[in-house]
Amino acid sequence: QVHLEETGGGLVQPGGSLRLSCDASGNIFAIDDIGWYRQAAGTQRELVAIMDAGGATNYSDSVKGRFTISREKTVYRVYLWMNNLEPEDTAVYYCYARIALAGWPTSWGQGTQVTVSS
Repeated sequence: QVHLEETGGGLVQPGGSLRLSCDASGNIFAIDDIGWYRQAAGTQRELVAIMDAGGATNYSDSVKGRFTISREKTVYRVYLWMNNLEPEDTAVYYCYARIALAGWPTSWGQGTQVTVSS
């Protein structure tokens, strides 16, 4: 299995920046896609940004041009760089990984709160 742990959430003013980190451990060599989802209060969890095993990335339209996903392979850490934050970005952010094993299981972190408010 793969264990994911997020850090870096917090309170930031509109227009500010935050960096989220996700450390992966366990069967990291089986990770296929890895990325970030978020869930605001009263809404469904939605994709924010994702990177496949080849390094190709995909972003939701709402964060394109403001957020960047990157990966450190030496320690298997994934970052989400968030710039020009808006109140609508307030949510719990979850690290996600899809595992290249039978049945394509997924792993989720425990989530980290990001609040954008003045």
